[in-house]
Amino acid sequence: MTDAASDLAQRFRAEGVRDVECLFPDVSGYPRGKLMPAASFAKGQELRIAQAIPMQCVTGEYSYDPIFPDADPDVRLVPDMSTLKPVPWASVPRYMAIHDCVEMSGELCAFAPRSVLKTVLARYAQAGLTPVVAPEIEFYLTAANTDPAEALRAPVGRGGRAEVGQSAFSMNMLNELAPFWDEFHAAIDALGIHADTWIHEVGPTQYEINLLHGDALAVADQAFLFKMAAKEVALKHGLNAVFMAKPLSGEAGSSMHLHQSIVDAQGRNVFSAADGSATPAFSHYLGGLQTYGPDLMLIYAPFVNSYRRYVTGSQAPINLDWGHDNRTTGLRIPLSGPEARRVENRIAGADANPYLAIAASLAAGLAGMQEQLAPSAPIEGNGYDQAHTLARSFLMAHDQLAHSTHAARLLGADFVRAYLAVKHMEHDSYLREISAWERRFLLPQV
Repeated sequence: MTDAASDLAQRFRAEGVRDVECLFPDVSGYPRGKLMPAASFAKGQELRIAQAIPMQCVTGEYSYDPIFPDADPDVRLVPDMSTLKPVPWASVPRYMAIHDCVEMSGELCAFAPRSVLKTVLARYAQAGLTPVVAPEIEFYLTAANTDPAEALRAPVGRGGRAEVGQSAFSMNMLNELAPFWDEFHAAIDALGIHADTWIHEVGPTQYEINLLHGDALAVADQAFLFKMAAKEVALKHGLNAVFMAKPLSGEAGSSMHLHQSIVDAQGRNVFSAADGSATPAFSHYLGGLQTYGPDLMLIYAPFVNSYRRYVTGSQAPINLDWGHDNRTTGLRIPLSGPEARRVENRIAGADANPYLAIAASLAAGLAGMQEQLAPSAPIEGNGYDQAHTLARSFLMAHDQLAHSTHAARLLGADFVRAYLAVKHMEHDSYLREISAWERRFLLPQV
């Protein structure tokens, strides 16, 4: 046993740690993995899992597309030790660590979302560049929902009544569920999640938490753990933390805005020149997002429900126009000093896999810089007055990704094929469900 392994084993014994959650994000950003005895983890015991697990559908099914070998082979789960943390909500001392899915031959598993992001970041490293990313994540807290046929409801707060909404930026409403927030805040601190501002959003018990900017992989890990922590702590308080893009009819949707800039080897923002003006790289990055973003819509909006969010006038974008400090555009340039010049990609919903959404945006931007793509002119007025050029439905987005001549180059051919197969299967499952709308209107009138 190495010194590091011995030290880790000693730490586990001292803290009474029994198990380690060996996690990885699947295609939906859901945590999957295995529970390993702490002593075995400290020894570095090899852990394996079926290669297809990262591509498990939200329904629990698996695609039979030939891209997945019939033999159902294993991949190794390799821990990123920088992510090893105590599990704040565990009933007994327990640790967790995010793992990479690695093929037995040694390369990253192409089907694993963390692999996709790491592959995109390797391209940046080859160019001597480093992305800096900051997500803004919105979500709802709702009352417990034991019957999926029933609509979600706002929980009863400290005042004895449920919130009715339209309390954006209210401090009173932000404090309404204080026991949850106190425990959640402590949990993300324990997990090393670097949060900035916390606000109440427009919807009833809808909130937005901004994560601090940082290394793209580290930030994706934090976003992944943030969603996991919110769900776990909410359940302890009889609540649901809901990251659906449009969980409540008639209320605001939930987004995951991605702020992004690029620095060179000296840490200088390549979007700004020495005189503070925008560089050609900045324009080309925007050009890449505009050129390739439509083909990648199924990454930003991965479910049928996702497309309910894109409503004119809702601050959810309908196109990839850009503008300075303009929240009606898909690509917003916040007001800032030259060193903080960045692009805010407002397309992704809160339901998007953070690894994949970040990978898609960064891959498109890098391609734009390398190919010197030119963006459109900035929008000065209302972006909703422009054409709705993004896919309006799941099937449109699926078709656009399937016929894209660029997606395989940006995200990997095997991943894109597997992703399309998973999404096709999920949509087939959706079509087998009879909705309340059909019962409400077709039953009496057809």
